[in-house]
Amino acid sequence: MAIATTTVRAVNGLTARWADASEGGTAFSAAGVWPLLAHLADGAEGEARAQLAEALGLPAGQAAHAAREVIAAMGAMRGLETGLGLWTKRTLELREEWEASLPTDVHGVLTGDPTADRRALDAWTVKRTGGLIDRMPVTLTEDTQMVLASALTMSTRWLSPFHEMELETAYEPWATEPRLGLRRSSTVLDRVGVAAAPGGYVTELKVLGNNALDVHLLLGEEGMRPGHVLGAGVDILAGRCAVVPGPRLPFGHVGPGLRVEKVRRTRPEPPSLEVTTVAYDVNASHDLLELHRLFGLSAARDTSRGHFPGISDFPLAVGSAEQNTMAKFGALGFEAAAVTAFGAAAAGVPDLRYVSTRISAAFDRPFGFLALHRHTRLVLTAGWVTDPLPFPEYDWEDER
Repeated sequence: MAIATTTVRAVNGLTARWADASEGGTAFSAAGVWPLLAHLADGAEGEARAQLAEALGLPAGQAAHAAREVIAAMGAMRGLETGLGLWTKRTLELREEWEASLPTDVHGVLTGDPTADRRALDAWTVKRTGGLIDRMPVTLTEDTQMVLASALTMSTRWLSPFHEMELETAYEPWATEPRLGLRRSSTVLDRVGVAAAPGGYVTELKVLGNNALDVHLLLGEEGMRPGHVLGAGVDILAGRCAVVPGPRLPFGHVGPGLRVEKVRRTRPEPPSLEVTTVAYDVNASHDLLELHRLFGLSAARDTSRGHFPGISDFPLAVGSAEQNTMAKFGALGFEAAAVTAFGAAAAGVPDLRYVSTRISAAFDRPFGFLALHRHTRLVLTAGWVTDPLPFPEYDWEDER
């Protein structure tokens, strides 16, 4: 499962740039887009090739190899299912060298019947995401000659689960109705830390999964933009932003939502980390062509000429580029899925004689998250939480 550090940083770099261009509650997967952009870059020429290379953060000549590296690495990760699909019209002849750069057995056919093709593409999406996403985000027209898609589904269970409770928060938009809060306590203090990022201080909490798929929660100072907070998370992963871990934090309010204090106990106890956060379920759809500069697709959108002679002699341009993403964080674990498609067209009084240290971390206002592979530090899904799940209502009936 070898994957070069330069490749990981390139994919995570796209995550940071995408976060900087995002607004509001959202979820997205640069890891789902990046391999597709790489395969397009491999077959592109001229300005389209240069723009795609810039978006990738790697030379176009290295793109196909790096894409295979990413796909193979993700395919070997426990708890992660990936897939890549290619569909073309029968009349579109592909260059053998480009088709050979793709995984085997991924090539399907577009019949030209929009209803039948839509049914087939959606069935592939449901199968590849275990039903978490039921529709492939692609626009099919009479001019659609090729569809290149990727699917990514991740699932993990927490090594240390949370307990559900009603969230208590001073953040008014979340206090207007009961929210589903999550809480847990541990003695592992280095799961939390504070980083001094360019945009302000950021508190990072690592929530570890049982299969090396983890979620890092990121809370910035009030007023920090989502892009600055998530970008700080990417910088932390790359070692560009130092983190002061829990055991080294001073007493007091030491970071956003973070407090270290001495507390009295009835018996000797080790220092503890008390975490409060929220359960969330985020769904988002993205039109990548609205951010064409970010993804290097500006020139490739021009349908007046072809841009991918390395894919086919037939003149091709990018007619659509979309992604559907979901991410669900709960008491027991996390799951996320993303499907990306490119359409090529024409948280009494006791005897308190003992003292212990307590670190309290509260993610009780909007925050970001990075879902990643622990060992490679490859970010698989990212997002911003603005609307936690409501606290469930229970119907209580008197038992007679």
